[in-house]
Amino acid sequence: MALDPVLRARHGDCWSTILALVSADGSAAHGWARHLTTSRASTRDLADAAHTLCALHGRHPGVIDHAAEHDRQSIAREWLIEAAAAFAVERSWLASVTAAAGPLPSTPGQAESESAITAQHHALEMLAQSDRSGCAVGASVALVLDWAIVRAVLDNTAERAGLRQADSALPVENETAIIVSVASENPAIERAMAFGAQQLLAQHRGLWDLLEARAGAREHL
Repeated sequence: MALDPVLRARHGDCWSTILALVSADGSAAHGWARHLTTSRASTRDLADAAHTLCALHGRHPGVIDHAAEHDRQSIAREWLIEAAAAFAVERSWLASVTAAAGPLPSTPGQAESESAITAQHHALEMLAQSDRSGCAVGASVALVLDWAIVRAVLDNTAERAGLRQADSALPVENETAIIVSVASENPAIERAMAFGAQQLLAQHRGLWDLLEARAGAREHL
């Protein structure tokens, strides 16, 4: 995703930190995620990605829903509610793409993969319900920003399946920058927001690592 340097300068240290994390550690920096956005990606690998993403992010409540429910006093609550509603649209699109992609491809070590995704889902739930002020907001912001590459993978999968693409309704970057700037009231909250973002991105990196490993395992079938 393009990270606007003007927004980076305008909205303060916390926003700059989160943007730097997304740029360095986000899905767009992962080779397998980028591969899945290209014409070189196989339909089997794309189907695997869709099913795995659906297992991680296709359930309700998700990360942003939990954050909005748990963080009732946050100045970011209105943004969280709007983002949760927008992500519900993304969740519906994810389900449609997964159905259109066809069945989950047969892959060695399926039970271990399912356990890994279950552990990731649990980790995201704990992160989104953290009592550390700012942590859940940071995770939610990172999810919204990192979703751009996830959406590109889903759109590539949809195109292969002949499914008409739907527009994303997630908050635009400027809106998100403003809420991060306003919500990061003190250094402790800034650190918590950065931690939440960092941990969300770590789970996504683990997801792409898993998908790449699964693709490698299928080559030996």
